[in-house]
Amino acid sequence: MATAHLSSNFNYFQQQQEQQQLQLINHNNNNNNHPLTLSNFNLKEIERMNSSLTISQEIAQQPSKPPAAYFTLEDGNALSALLEQCPFKSQASEVKKILAGERLIETSRIDPEVDWFYCKLGIDANYFESTPAMVVARHILSLYAAKMVSHATGAKLEVQLQSKTEGSATFISPSNPGKRDSPAMLIEQFIESQYFGEGYHQEEHSPTTISTLKPPVPLQSPHGFRLACYRTTGTVSSASPIHLRLYYLTKPVFAVGDAAPTEASLDKVGDAQFLARSSPETKRVYQEIMDEVVHKLGPVIKHYPYQTNGARLVVAYRRGSTHSYWSAISELYHYHQMYATHKYVEQFANGIVIYSIYLRPLNPDLDINTLIGKIAEQASLVYVLPRTSLTPLFLSHQLSFPEVTYAYVGWKFAYQFLNRYATEYSALAQAIGDDATKQAMLAQLKTRLSKDTFTEGRVRDALLQYPELVRLLYADFDRHHNINSANPAKYDVTHGAEIVQAIKRVNNELDSQIFMAILSFNRHLLKTNFYKTTKTALVFRLEPGFLSNKEYVSRPFAVFFVVGSEFRGFHIRFRDIARGGIRIIRSQNTTAYDHNSSSLFDENYNLASTQQSKNKDIPEGGSKGTILLSADHQHKAEVAFRKYIDALLDVLLPNNEIADHFAREEILFLGPDEGTADFMNWASEHAKQRGAHFWKAFTTGKSLSKGGIPHDLYGMTTRSIHQYVLGTLAKLGKDESACTKFQTGGPDGDLGSNEIKISKDKTIGIVDGSGVLYDAEGLNREEISRLAGKRQMARNFDKTKLSAKGFFVDVQDNDVTLPNGEVVESGLHFRNNFHLNPLAAADIFVPCGGRPESVQLVNVNSLFTASGECRFPIIVEGANLFFTQKARLMLEERGAIIFKDASANKGGVTSSSLEVLSALALNDTEFDQHMCVKDSVVPQFYQDYIKCVHHTIEENARLEFDCIWRESTKSKTPRSILSDLISDKINSLNDSIQDSPLWDNAVLKNKIISAACPKVLLDLLGVDKIVERVPVPYLKAIFGSYLASRFVYECGLSSPEFAFFTFIQKLL
Repeated sequence: MATAHLSSNFNYFQQQQEQQQLQLINHNNNNNNHPLTLSNFNLKEIERMNSSLTISQEIAQQPSKPPAAYFTLEDGNALSALLEQCPFKSQASEVKKILAGERLIETSRIDPEVDWFYCKLGIDANYFESTPAMVVARHILSLYAAKMVSHATGAKLEVQLQSKTEGSATFISPSNPGKRDSPAMLIEQFIESQYFGEGYHQEEHSPTTISTLKPPVPLQSPHGFRLACYRTTGTVSSASPIHLRLYYLTKPVFAVGDAAPTEASLDKVGDAQFLARSSPETKRVYQEIMDEVVHKLGPVIKHYPYQTNGARLVVAYRRGSTHSYWSAISELYHYHQMYATHKYVEQFANGIVIYSIYLRPLNPDLDINTLIGKIAEQASLVYVLPRTSLTPLFLSHQLSFPEVTYAYVGWKFAYQFLNRYATEYSALAQAIGDDATKQAMLAQLKTRLSKDTFTEGRVRDALLQYPELVRLLYADFDRHHNINSANPAKYDVTHGAEIVQAIKRVNNELDSQIFMAILSFNRHLLKTNFYKTTKTALVFRLEPGFLSNKEYVSRPFAVFFVVGSEFRGFHIRFRDIARGGIRIIRSQNTTAYDHNSSSLFDENYNLASTQQSKNKDIPEGGSKGTILLSADHQHKAEVAFRKYIDALLDVLLPNNEIADHFAREEILFLGPDEGTADFMNWASEHAKQRGAHFWKAFTTGKSLSKGGIPHDLYGMTTRSIHQYVLGTLAKLGKDESACTKFQTGGPDGDLGSNEIKISKDKTIGIVDGSGVLYDAEGLNREEISRLAGKRQMARNFDKTKLSAKGFFVDVQDNDVTLPNGEVVESGLHFRNNFHLNPLAAADIFVPCGGRPESVQLVNVNSLFTASGECRFPIIVEGANLFFTQKARLMLEERGAIIFKDASANKGGVTSSSLEVLSALALNDTEFDQHMCVKDSVVPQFYQDYIKCVHHTIEENARLEFDCIWRESTKSKTPRSILSDLISDKINSLNDSIQDSPLWDNAVLKNKIISAACPKVLLDLLGVDKIVERVPVPYLKAIFGSYLASRFVYECGLSSPEFAFFTFIQKLL
């Protein structure tokens, strides 16, 4: 193909892409193969050709030779007559003068080429109105240069032109509608990345097909650029079939600057040129869509008829809420055999983006009305997952967009649960017997081998290889969940025998296991928002029967799988009434991401299981949610969280677009966790906006103005942890102020800062996100208290207050020499492993932060001295899952006193539970009056309620501590095991109580509810009003958990059955 390249302001599109995406032009000169590349064919080359016999002279002087098809040969008089009627006649005359002055086009060719460009090419009038004559001349010259190269080489005409200024840009390319390899597609991806800031992203671990595409870059305009795109109605010459596509970008100019996100008036949020030039009908359509989209989290997608057999697709969404959407929409309508005659992207000051795309069928015989509805419907799905590494199956027309989206979900699901070595593992585990150390090592080995076998790439490759199986599985999924079908198939975990037979025909055993895992996904799926008209992320509510009983001994009550363009995650709960935090999982690098991705479900399961044990003495069972940010979207935590919440609400709230095979109301109670504390207000308000009657109780940890009880402000979690420290010291007869302590989690965090505030010990070391702060003589208490009060990291410690033995090593430091002479090569590695360093030795260790399984069998020996003693005689596990159970047991075996997370750090969950109770018991008016802090005035009821919460936390912690200590002293059972045994007994008894006739005893019921509720709430409402307002399932949960926990705490694990009868009699 023939191309031309012009320098400076006028050059070919994407210089770095040209060498890989466009073919080099070979020009034969003097019988030598001289490579003529895009970078060296420029104006000088054109001048060199003109210096002898130019192609234009050849055409002019040798009319008998068959002319090139791309040159304009129409009657000049006819063209001149058309130009006389052209509204841009004067500009055309100026362009001719410019071209004549440059002397780069043969004089006799100037008039035909310019006249054709203005009168027959069919460029939209907006181009001539907004493009200076000099730039138009450059475009005509470049088009002509490309024609000359085509004539000289016999290659296909190829035009790739761009012109850029600070506030605008123009791109011109041949238009090949319906073709994936069209140069226009590359331009659209480039525009999307460089001018919309929402550019092309490849899915992690995937081979890229367009490897040189750039990621989004910081934009000149914070709102992105406006775009007008036109396809010429005419061709480049009378004998040529080639149309051109023109992209014109401008920086928006808003009369009022930034506007509030909910501002909907076009006059206040629109670009000045848009407001001045748009027709009343366009403004009406845009205003209608704007009024809707500002109140939605996801897109608004509508379509309208346009002329004869045409349609106008209008899409609006909030900028930054998805990526690669513009180019993905183009690919969608191309798949459905449509092309765009013209299209626009409008940016608005309130952050809304609106696409307006005018479509026509490639085949005029097709009725667009049969296709536009499907395109609009699938555009919603495109918003959720615009582009993944399975997209090639869609682009090659092997799978439809819904099918390829389903395949992506199946891929990510299967990867989490494939188990290659189940049979071998069971045999080896049985042979090893009760050797805890070997069993733990075998479990780790199995996990590693399984993930090495079923890598994400290996699972993806199976889907790419067998698209026919994907279609079969999707058809099964569609039959059960597409509400638009005549009658969705009933839920049946054994269905799909014919699919099993098809899977068995796959020769490779690993591939068969992959597709069987996806079939298991289908079989256990109860409901999904996949077919909901609009959604922001996909959610799948699964019955947990697909989980292996050997790997997941305790079966959850429910599993939710959530997938968005920036993340994927789970929500797991162990009871119908359950509560737990939502955690953002970030990855510092590819290695961390690979680990986080492979362990996502296991981490979520373990956190929820721990929560279930922790929540033993509150109404809610344990739950947890995780959101793993994709490798390319580490900065989009809030976007991911909002989509995650919105998707969950899709299947929690009644919706006639969703086939509900569960057919029961579900309520989730969510709380803050790593990275989500600032999002709780929004989640509650969003639930209210979407009509959830449980909106006040939907999230805990909200701000004071929303009636929340912030854990960090009132030190809720630390209050429970510290009871275990004080209780242990009291049993051992030690004075806290005389004890040394080491902690992970710094003064900038919730647990770390409150641990500093509440304690009176001599803290010798603190590890946080900034590095390692250490002083063997004890860190200055006033200085670390100052940091805790300001919530600042350890790097802000005044180094002058360190002793000669003290130091701070920043994570960014390298080659640092410590006071003892040790050289630290990497500050980051030093920080990550300092809890294993011999310097970290103290009377008490309180982990207040750190990744799960920081201490496990492979490194627990580092916590012992050369003589075999534990460097930390007392350990109170504040951070969730900081130790593995095997590591805890080894520590206890060597003499350490350790209290695990499920017992020690339940203060936060207790606080959250009582926050939920206030939201359920108080009506909206009472809640606003008594629980919401306004203008820094704290209601007296709120102050008293906080005191009641503190009392309950301390009482529950003290009761469980005494029970564990008593049982350990009596039976010598490790405390880490006792924590689980006590939790299991309380939870089991709780279930039995709720199913028993005890609930029907009105006197006992009211007495227990009164004992479990904060006194200040009882004084305000009375027990009868509380029983009337709080949902019955929640009341039964209060009743069962209080009775069960008080009985076990008082009577222990080995009490006979009649003891419970005696216990109840005392209450009556």
